[in-house]
Amino acid sequence: MTSYNYLIIGGGMTADAAARAIREADPAGTIGVISSDPHPPYNRPPLSKGLWKGDDPAKTVWRGTDTIGVDLRLGRRVTAVNTKQKTVTDDRGNVSSYEKLLLATGGTPRRLPLQTGQIIYYRTFDDYVRLRALANEKLRFAVLGGGFIGSEIAAALKLVGRDVTMIVPEEGIGARVFPGDLSKFLVDYYREQGVDVRTGEGFADLQQSAGKVIVKTTHGKEIPVDVIVAGLGIVPNVELAEQAGLRVENGIVVDDLLRTSAPDVYAAGDVANFFNPALGTRLRVEHEDNANTMGAAAGRSMAGKGTPYTHLPFFYSDLFALGYEAVGELDPRLQTDSVWKDRFREGVIYYLKDDKVRGVLLWNTWGQVDNARAIIGTTGRLG
Repeated sequence: MTSYNYLIIGGGMTADAAARAIREADPAGTIGVISSDPHPPYNRPPLSKGLWKGDDPAKTVWRGTDTIGVDLRLGRRVTAVNTKQKTVTDDRGNVSSYEKLLLATGGTPRRLPLQTGQIIYYRTFDDYVRLRALANEKLRFAVLGGGFIGSEIAAALKLVGRDVTMIVPEEGIGARVFPGDLSKFLVDYYREQGVDVRTGEGFADLQQSAGKVIVKTTHGKEIPVDVIVAGLGIVPNVELAEQAGLRVENGIVVDDLLRTSAPDVYAAGDVANFFNPALGTRLRVEHEDNANTMGAAAGRSMAGKGTPYTHLPFFYSDLFALGYEAVGELDPRLQTDSVWKDRFREGVIYYLKDDKVRGVLLWNTWGQVDNARAIIGTTGRLG
């Protein structure tokens, strides 16, 4: 049995941030990371952004977790957690003990009913390598979904000259986040870039024929493609938490020090359900800023240097020549107030409830995240 002062399950950005915070607070503590990914921790945003524009993976992707005195046990899946004995067991039968445990297990992409290698769910570095190689061939691609991943991957594939069809069940791109007029503008904008966007049209069935995947839509149309990229969102990986008897509700429920319902067990990142005081509600956030800040906060808590996690995460995206940063609750069902310098090209959109700001979308507007964060919960405006 291998024993650690600190053991982290999961090998993503959250795990790396936690390990670094632990190492800073406790230079001598032993840290183990068990990850099903064959690669050490890496940054995910470049996989759908910068790498498609020519960025060097060596400079933008790898986080260097192996240089801070961490025992990385890669390509392994934890199958059981025993919170009473303080042990975990992996799929090779290895048992490790811990003093403090962090569940940074992330999420798993929602799957389609058809089992085929022609579908890429796009979450890992290996997914990027595979899709990038396919994009070097003259193939036809379909992107299912008009959300965060779908919109970025469709843009990335078009930037390298590929034939892309987006199948979006909503009436616009990003319709679950953006107001209707902006969402519909994005449809026209993507079409101007050469993307075949099908809105208000979901997929009804998938079939294989003559080397192609046939996407059958809810409008009765058939679209033959070589590769499908599915951007259908993720499901939080809570199976270990449930097996260990932890409280689970839309993720693993944690307190303000990111402790779960079991002693000395913490959770952070995509999988954690935490209370945010600025919004006065519980959240589960699947973006880079939360992975980094929450991971670091969990690491400090595990090392006895914790403070309440009150951070309100932001997120961002690049959509061809457009881009945005956003903070708070972006729900188009809320009242919205758009203040444009250049309509749909540069401006700020406020999401309001009872005349108080719940979220701020900074559309091609940069350097304002902290100011936007400061007005959440108030009647204020930027500028």
